[in-house]
Amino acid sequence: MRLFVALEPPPHVRESLRAAVTRGRRNDPDLRWAGPDEWHLTLVFLGQVGEDLLPRITEALGREAREHGPFHLTVDGWGTFPRGGPRSSVLWAGLAGDTETLGALAHGMRAASARVGVPVEDRAYVPHITVARSRPARDLADTVRALGTPPEHGWHVDRVHLVESRPGSPDRYRTVRTWALGWESDIISSSEWNTP
Repeated sequence: MRLFVALEPPPHVRESLRAAVTRGRRNDPDLRWAGPDEWHLTLVFLGQVGEDLLPRITEALGREAREHGPFHLTVDGWGTFPRGGPRSSVLWAGLAGDTETLGALAHGMRAASARVGVPVEDRAYVPHITVARSRPARDLADTVRALGTPPEHGWHVDRVHLVESRPGSPDRYRTVRTWALGWESDIISSSEWNTP
């Protein structure tokens, strides 16, 4: 299974992002634009994980979720990867608010994953929501300008999700576990691992 840990923006944040992204799409229809159902804030990408590790991973991630309380985030600004260069392949919406707590949560989820044997990337965490991709990489400055001022809608982050990525499937992302931040009860919701 190809897995990652993420936060999911609520419907009102997705809706406010949609208006800006619609402007960008009109300006640059050749980009591969992600739809609102694909917008998420990745904390850690786990990659391909064998089912033998799943019980240990879910236990470790659930334990880590209990260590972090709820916090507030706001969509804030646009950016691209790679940063600072003339050619970019990813266009994203940035985040503001309690980014210190967000960073601690991302670090904790990475550490919890590594402790149970899942190799994770060791690079600076840049919180973002990917809205479009370009293949090949190119100058996206005009598209960023067309997006305009990002919506300043925020949300109360109180849960974290373990998500399966299924490229090529009509439902590309499937949430398989959800934990409340800071709560003693482990799982808010759970899907069976063998669900197609």
